[in-house]
Amino acid sequence: MTSFLPDGVMLPPLLGDLFPPCVVSRADAPLLLRVQEILDTTIAPHAADNDRTGRYPTHAISLLKQSGLLMLAVPRAYGGMGVGQALSLEVMVRIATADPAVAQIYKVHDDLVREIFSYATPALCHRLAERIRSDHAIIGMAVAENGPTADSFLQTLAIARPDGQWVLRGRKIYATGAAGADLIAITSFDPLAARDHDDVRAGLRLDLVPRATAGLRILQDWNRMGQRATDSGTVILDDVRVGSEWNAIAPQSVLPVHTSLRYQAGFSAILIGTGIGALRAGCDFVARHSRPWGAAQVERATDDPYVRRRIGEIGADLSVAYCAVRQCGDLLDLHERGGIARGAVAIPVSAARSAATGAALRATSDILAATGARGTDLQYGLDRYWRDARTLSLHDPVDWKNAEIGRHLLTGWTPEPGPYQ
Repeated sequence: MTSFLPDGVMLPPLLGDLFPPCVVSRADAPLLLRVQEILDTTIAPHAADNDRTGRYPTHAISLLKQSGLLMLAVPRAYGGMGVGQALSLEVMVRIATADPAVAQIYKVHDDLVREIFSYATPALCHRLAERIRSDHAIIGMAVAENGPTADSFLQTLAIARPDGQWVLRGRKIYATGAAGADLIAITSFDPLAARDHDDVRAGLRLDLVPRATAGLRILQDWNRMGQRATDSGTVILDDVRVGSEWNAIAPQSVLPVHTSLRYQAGFSAILIGTGIGALRAGCDFVARHSRPWGAAQVERATDDPYVRRRIGEIGADLSVAYCAVRQCGDLLDLHERGGIARGAVAIPVSAARSAATGAALRATSDILAATGARGTDLQYGLDRYWRDARTLSLHDPVDWKNAEIGRHLLTGWTPEPGPYQ
């Protein structure tokens, strides 16, 4: 049920009264309520099919495009809604509850919009805002490379041409959202510019490239056990030409130092949504199909005290993790307003990632202990929640998050900005 309050609108609850209410402004409420209806009536019912197919969820993304959701993070100065990170994280939780793969594709767009509009030239920002507003353009990503370490990002080359264009050559992996994107954000490196300026930073590029550009090939080779519908396979760049006007990193750009923290908070939100989806599906299964254990001496599985206990423990873990992610959203927004230092956000983000990972893995695994053996039948697809959560949790090791928290508590250390901290 949606509640209308004097100062805003309360979104429908995700798990009864377990989570604190989410109240949004009356201006933002129509869009978010429309998106919630799409999630409940169309996207969630087809999530299992998307998982089985393992290809880009074109219909689901089209519905989100038409809803206007892609303008959520576009700044008001460029005609967007300009909402804060806290509300974007709430949206990611809700999309992930319906379909975690769709949530990850949306997350890439939201993250890139926030990043690009923070440092790109006004001319590029105007062009990009118009593409998103008029064409419902969604941005995909081609950043990661198969280097010797997980944070190797300088193998894709950018070569200047005499006509002012650039040629991109390389190979990208884990290109989430690229398979169905309208624009793909591609990182590359110009070694000549880096040499001339004696600065690696001078050689970095982030180009927005239309998916149909000649020389850009998207291999449908994504074959992971989870997050299958992200279609996050390989992208080949074979002399892909791009104009200088589509390079988002201007020469004098001041790159934000909290980008990685925003990315991490988004992964936590999706993990929590995955756990919520598993818990909701499990509770429905118990009520409809499970049999009570004989020793419980009850007529319905929902009255079994141990089933109730397990469901309650799962819910409690998710509640704690959800509140931690909401706090991260508030801290990120406060940091962007200049209210707190980056370090005051970094450690809570690591804590939220740790809590979300543990809660999601427990929820998606232990829910089967509540449903009983019948819940393992493939027709119900309850296994996909664990496969999604386990796959997403490996994006970067949570052990490093816990180690960072421990180092901070033991020594007062604060993490420096980096791709994963």
